Amino acid sequence: AEGMAVARRLFKPEQYRPVDYNHIPTAVFSLPNIGTVGLTEEDAIKDGHDVQIFESRFRPMKLTLTDDQERTLMKLVVDAKTDRVLGCHMVGPDAGEIVQSLAIAIKAGATMQVFDDTIGVHPTAAEE
Repeated sequence: AEGMAVARRLFKPEQYRPVDYNHIPTAVFSLPNIGTVGLTEEDAIKDGHDVQIFESRFRPMKLTLTDDQERTLMKLVVDAKTDRVLGCHMVGPDAGEIVQSLAIAIKAGATMQVFDDTIGVHPTAAEE
């Protein structure tokens, strides 16, 4: 992204746009996986947002018929006034893969209502 921004700035200035560092997903591919994108609760409050927190702890649906007892923790940081999702933080199976897709939704300004109205692939960890 940074290389493309420099190239556009130098060779196609009419197409230049600065790199947005606010929605870069981050993952640690450990056991368990850790994935994060967007604002933390603390950063959202510092930025002046009235936050609403949605937390979920669950055993991923795809593991229910196995002996694997691994669980997932997911936290969504939402602006209470606009319903816009500001951040997602996960620990559990496939967290790094899941936040990759959530980064697109968060950058696009998706609301909690959009998340609630979206039907996920079944059975997956992402559907939760």
